[in-house]
Amino acid sequence: MKFIHTEKAPKAVGPYSQGVLAKGETLYVSGQIPFVPETMTLVSNDIKDQTKQSLHNVLAIVEAAGYSKNDIVRCTVYMTDLSQFTQMNEIYQEFFKDHKPARAAVEVSRLPKDVSVEIDAIAVK
Repeated sequence: MKFIHTEKAPKAVGPYSQGVLAKGETLYVSGQIPFVPETMTLVSNDIKDQTKQSLHNVLAIVEAAGYSKNDIVRCTVYMTDLSQFTQMNEIYQEFFKDHKPARAAVEVSRLPKDVSVEIDAIAVK
């Protein structure tokens, strides 16, 4: 098992790793909230901005492990308000384009640091 860390994604806000590479081919990326890595502050209150930043944070960890966006096979999107699903989905589609990992989107009552969205991922080479 190899622990992945990059300064291009926000620091962990708890006792966990940004990513874990298991058995040399499967990468598990911890849930990424929409914090700007350099400032560790929320990108904005807009769901589109938050989704974009969360996805960029996921990608930074994926790339730090030597993987690419096209190696992502599964994502989970946690949202505090599923009525914003359409806006989130628009940014998600722009980000992945023709690559379509399996995905679940669920509404939760609260997320760390009171953000509106958090995204985790699994990537396989």
